[in-house]
Amino acid sequence: MNIKVALIIGLCLLPLAAYPAIYTYVDEGGTSHFTNILPIGKKFRVVISERIKHVVARVFNNTTYDGIIERHAQTHGIDPSLVKAVMKAESNFNPNALSHKGAQGLMQLMPDTARLMKVDNPFDPEENIRGGTRYLKYLGETFGGDLDLMLAAYNAGPARVKEYNMNIPPYDETRTYVQRVKSYYKSFKKN
Repeated sequence: MNIKVALIIGLCLLPLAAYPAIYTYVDEGGTSHFTNILPIGKKFRVVISERIKHVVARVFNNTTYDGIIERHAQTHGIDPSLVKAVMKAESNFNPNALSHKGAQGLMQLMPDTARLMKVDNPFDPEENIRGGTRYLKYLGETFGGDLDLMLAAYNAGPARVKEYNMNIPPYDETRTYVQRVKSYYKSFKKN
């Protein structure tokens, strides 16, 4: 999603996020009413629930992990904007993310990668960001700092990049992933 579009949507939803729910009901005259106060004795339905608050926070609260990102990016010599871009693409800043393939946490580390990067609890933001940043450093060293190959390897695995003669594998998912992360990276570098 384009950052500007997401920002506009978020700003429109932000006032709604302060309330636990928005309810709607239709009165006897057929007029629809919307309220944040539970209508007593009326037939109502929930339009927007407490979950909207979490969605808005996750989409727009991109600074939650900045301190951790900065610290580990500096330790491993990786641009913090790149770490943040990978995190955005991988989990949308959800520390409890779990993919259907088994990738875990903010930077969606596979269990073998987490072990290799010495991550005991991939759902702990500190450990996950440390491991993911360390893995980006490893991929940078492995692929001579080539950003496209680093990102392709992060998505498809280093063996796949090597299998395709040090090129981005011809998988739509991987090619889309590389472009998405680069787009986020560019946006985060501007800010």
